[in-house]
Amino acid sequence: MEIDEKQIFSIIQKAKESGSVRIGVNEVTKAIERGQAKLVASANDVSPAEIIAHLPGLCKEMKMPYAQIGTKSELGAIIAIKSTSAIAVIDAGSAKKELETLTKELMAPPKEAAPVKEAKTEAPVKEEAKAEVPVKEEAKAEVPVKEEVKVEAPAKKVEAKVETPAKKEGKKE
Repeated sequence: MEIDEKQIFSIIQKAKESGSVRIGVNEVTKAIERGQAKLVASANDVSPAEIIAHLPGLCKEMKMPYAQIGTKSELGAIIAIKSTSAIAVIDAGSAKKELETLTKELMAPPKEAAPVKEAKTEAPVKEEAKAEVPVKEEAKAEVPVKEEVKVEAPAKKVEAKVETPAKKEGKKE
């Protein structure tokens, strides 16, 4: 199915003017998770793509229409900001009927192509020759195991002289 970008842009613009939208990936994600979003659109040029990679799956799980359209600057221009990666329509406002029509189109199951009939060919099938290859036995070699040797180093005695402040001043405690 071909997505009509102009129709989606129109719905988003009307929702911005007379309804409600959420802007930015974090806000859009929250709106989807809360079941508030009626339509979700993200830009094609988001880099790295992992920023919006979760949106299609989340929309599918929550049964919300999703479209990847335009660029970040085009999406931003619709709602009068510099750029944005994602927009969610919360309340379509005056575009309610357009949104319902678009939702039906986007959420409709894809039409399956007619099955292609396979042509039957009567070509002879060649049998593969099977050759027996002798298997060589590997020689087993025994590797001697080395014993662990423990070496103990003699302990060094360390003497430390500790002076208390009382000894420095010449006073007895």
